[in-house]
Amino acid sequence: MFPKLLLPFAAALVAGLTATAQNVPPAATPFHMTGNIYLPNKLPATPERIASLKAPVGFTISKYAEGLDMPRMLAVSSNGDVYVSNRVKGTVTLVRDANKDGKAEVMQQVAQKPHLHGLALKDGKLYMAAIRELYVADVRPDGTLGELKMLYNDLPDAGQHANRTLGFGPDGKLYLSVGSTCNACDEDNPENATLLQVNTDGSGRRVYAQGLRNTIGFDWHPTTKQLYGLDHGIDWLGDEDQQEEFNQIKEGGHYGWPSIIADGKPYPANKPKSGDSYEQFDAKAVRPLLLYKAHSAPLGMVFNRGQQFPQQYRNDAFVTMHGSWNRAQPSGYKIVRVHFDEQGKAQQFEDFVTGWLVENDKSEFGRPCSIVQASDGSLLVSDDDNGVIYRVAYAAKASEATKKTKKRS
Repeated sequence: MFPKLLLPFAAALVAGLTATAQNVPPAATPFHMTGNIYLPNKLPATPERIASLKAPVGFTISKYAEGLDMPRMLAVSSNGDVYVSNRVKGTVTLVRDANKDGKAEVMQQVAQKPHLHGLALKDGKLYMAAIRELYVADVRPDGTLGELKMLYNDLPDAGQHANRTLGFGPDGKLYLSVGSTCNACDEDNPENATLLQVNTDGSGRRVYAQGLRNTIGFDWHPTTKQLYGLDHGIDWLGDEDQQEEFNQIKEGGHYGWPSIIADGKPYPANKPKSGDSYEQFDAKAVRPLLLYKAHSAPLGMVFNRGQQFPQQYRNDAFVTMHGSWNRAQPSGYKIVRVHFDEQGKAQQFEDFVTGWLVENDKSEFGRPCSIVQASDGSLLVSDDDNGVIYRVAYAAKASEATKKTKKRS
């Protein structure tokens, strides 16, 4: 169980909470780096606590699998098999609901390599990303994997953000997120703080978009086919900055990091390497569509492509907010919905599943991580803190019963 920690923090390289960075113009005003460290106490995910989770009327939340060791990223095959990674042990585990009752009975390790994290399935093959390696393996009829073939072993060094994630776009190409090595710095490797695009055989590797500090969760809109992702904001700018960014990720786009943050704010410690002024650089950068509460740590994102949920959720995105560790009052620890209008434009964030924070935000019993859509249209959500995969489903009968009860009352 984590002890309660609430400590004023100043960056170790900043004397007296004030610094003038080396590449800031001499006339720049010194800026302050500050923050808090606060980790809520960890509690077990008991049936009573799970029953207390809040979701819109008609939705149910249950354990799809439990007893897993730090389940991280998820991938779902066409037959419903689920693959889950453990980045610490470097394992991939097959999780299967054989009798289709909404709860898995099979959990079998099928691969192990150091630091395996990102997963993606296509054409009977499972792609797996580690820090510097990208692997692919055939999926056998029984769900196990053939020999892991290495496509790369020269991805950028990890640094602060080691968690590579994968996704296949409508173009059939594989997209690989490579985070920054630092909180905010000028990267030496042009592939850091980017989204890479590669062919399924590993050829054609190139930077698709850059200036992305750490975009772990990304997906394509079901009808417009446009790519969206959530980028993690810079730390140690206080509790309310930098807010998390919801971006439409465009080919060739630069998203500002580390010089421009959030909605056009200059970051004084990193003057644009291009020689542009902040204003000139901001004019070339792509600004976020929406912003979310700082330090919430978005990790997973998936668009609703299924038929199970009500019509008003069609083509909306669902995002896991893993939860803050560097904020006086915790943020995140929930699943949120990004509502899109009928024209495919992002409108706003809305809470979807909440309640993992308890005891006046002093404790938590879950940190939502990856989120995927199962073949039946339900959502599967990993919790790498308590070893659980949750299932979020819509029960039309339960919803109608609730409406009738409200009418009678």
